[in-house]
Amino acid sequence: MAERSFAREVEKLRLGDGDNFVGEGILAITKALLENGVGYVGGYQGAPISHLMDMLADAEEILDELDIRFEANASESAAAAMLAASVHYPIRGAVTFKGPVGVNVASDALANLASAGVNGGALAIIGEDYGEGSSIMQERSHAFAMKSQIWLIDPRPNLPSIVKAVGQGFDLSEASNTPVMLMVRIRSCHVTGSFATSDNRRPPLTVTGALADPKSDFTRVVLPPWSYIQEQDKVNNRWPAAEKHIRENGLNELFGPVDAGIGIVLQGGMYNSVIRALQRLGLADLYGDTEIPLYILNVTYPLVAGEFLDFCAGKSAVLVVEEGQPEFIEQGLGAILYKAGSDVRLFGKDVLPMAGEYTGQIVLDGIAAFLRDAAPELLPAQRRAPNREEQPPVPDLAKTVPIRPPGFCTGCPERPVFAALKLIEGERGKHQIAGDIGCHLFAALPPFEIGGSTMGYGLGPASNGAFDGGGDKRAISIIGDGGFWHNGLASSFGNAVFNKSDSVIVVVDNFYSAATGGQDVPSSRADNRSKSTKHPITEAVKGIGVEWVRQVDRTYDVPLMRDTLREALTTEHKGPKVIVAASECMLNRQRRERPLEAKAIADGRRVEKPRFGVDEDICTGDHACIRLSGCPSLSLKRLDDPLRDDPIAAIDESCVGCGNCGEVADAAILCPSFYRADIVHNPSWIERTFAGISARIIAALQARRARARLDFAEG
Repeated sequence: MAERSFAREVEKLRLGDGDNFVGEGILAITKALLENGVGYVGGYQGAPISHLMDMLADAEEILDELDIRFEANASESAAAAMLAASVHYPIRGAVTFKGPVGVNVASDALANLASAGVNGGALAIIGEDYGEGSSIMQERSHAFAMKSQIWLIDPRPNLPSIVKAVGQGFDLSEASNTPVMLMVRIRSCHVTGSFATSDNRRPPLTVTGALADPKSDFTRVVLPPWSYIQEQDKVNNRWPAAEKHIRENGLNELFGPVDAGIGIVLQGGMYNSVIRALQRLGLADLYGDTEIPLYILNVTYPLVAGEFLDFCAGKSAVLVVEEGQPEFIEQGLGAILYKAGSDVRLFGKDVLPMAGEYTGQIVLDGIAAFLRDAAPELLPAQRRAPNREEQPPVPDLAKTVPIRPPGFCTGCPERPVFAALKLIEGERGKHQIAGDIGCHLFAALPPFEIGGSTMGYGLGPASNGAFDGGGDKRAISIIGDGGFWHNGLASSFGNAVFNKSDSVIVVVDNFYSAATGGQDVPSSRADNRSKSTKHPITEAVKGIGVEWVRQVDRTYDVPLMRDTLREALTTEHKGPKVIVAASECMLNRQRRERPLEAKAIADGRRVEKPRFGVDEDICTGDHACIRLSGCPSLSLKRLDDPLRDDPIAAIDESCVGCGNCGEVADAAILCPSFYRADIVHNPSWIERTFAGISARIIAALQARRARARLDFAEG
């Protein structure tokens, strides 16, 4: 089940001409696709556009009504390859995935698509999450757009601009026979607002219609000599056509006075930050009217030289606000000015940071520094000096606030897998362990500190290939079920079988692509009305030649996990050893079960829920259970006992009753202090009677014990 259902929201996709849409950026993009006659859509989930795939899945009924094909692709490369339908046919297609990692995965298909060119509009919607909201390496998709000459749109982050950019992207793609990347930043994906809707459009040519009348053109195949001709076509025809279309249709925007002596060039996605900074400087109002001319690059690649030079006419200095590194746009604009022999001073990364997210304060400081040099008369008096002593220094919170890295959820079934691994390391010493993309990568952090590398989604076992040369200890790789189906089966498991790897691979099967929002994968246990599920991972690996396969169907059984790992590391069998550790993602399980439990309780039905606790009298306070579990519900508690200074372990109200803490304590022979208590809602009259009797007996025994204790109070 997906992290969030959009069953109610998708009804907004039926809004027609003259209606007003109010909602989130992701839903607005979906509506824009329908309004622009898209013929097929697909993609791979991943923040910040995971919800776009969930939205499309929930909207399949509407897509079917319009004869639009929807494909939940196995990977970003599969999604990009699907855009091949627009090469020969005048069908508009759109796919979506996270960038730049998604662009990296899709690079082969995207490069071939860009070389061949397209007849129908081809749009790749890239969820760009550069900055501190990101969970990936800090890179930009801009470099790939330049490398393959795919046009890049970066719209202003408001719903009317984003919706307009979808249509502009299709038009630009068709006008220049080139695929287009629409970059929506993390803030754009989840910004809320409104826009006037239009009627949905059925595609003029559907994929079903194209299938009935097949087309082919061998000059579109990327083979010599046509690959050389395609490169010339890019430079001599497609690029000029794109520049002409961008300029004639006003895809980039100009705001502010025409005759000012300075100006600011900015990516469309940086508009809100820039206009807010100008407002704080008193140079713009709440409606966006600015005293400084703004040249907004809604199309950040290609740059239109003539349009930029026109903006620079009569100006002495221009600032480029470009988030991320390297400074591709600044370099391109500098080259345009140099070739034109212009004496306009170009500011950019000299007053703004080379790397890192451009927060509101950073943009404000950068624009102020630019104005102090180029037009100090425009600044308020208190900001004209480079150092403003009247402002207190911003404290370095890194020295006072501890970092808060991500971690496993309460009750996560992956935690006991790594508790078992820690026990094995206690027996056999430290092993070479490689991780993969997914929730299990949190095991690299304390308290487990297992594994220290990840090379890509589904590539964890492949990244251990160099360590498969024998030795006393076998290398261990961890991969999730999402990574397994994304890229792992062929690239990692096929690689291990072919090379007769003697390593151990643990597949953490939590029934979903949990890290991207809980979407179903082929091995999911749930029924899915439009997708095929219930395909066991064990059968898949056996099918490609893995002979040693074990499945653990309850990962919370720490002794069984430990014993299975020990067997894999000590067996005489040569070849890859695969352990499938299967238990449902607790977050998804809670999303499914809690509403049902709440309804049952409200209906007066008996509901029993397990909870765990720590016996204060038995706990020794060594905290080994915390070091071997790391569960967020396990914390410390100080006793009101003058003879016991050390805090003991305690379980708070967030406990979901998974039992992992007790299993770890038992497997590690720690202590018997953990207990289970079953909370019964709507108990029967017999249970209530016995509970009352038990409470009275316990109260009497506690009172007797209290009387027998020594009293140290002063008389």
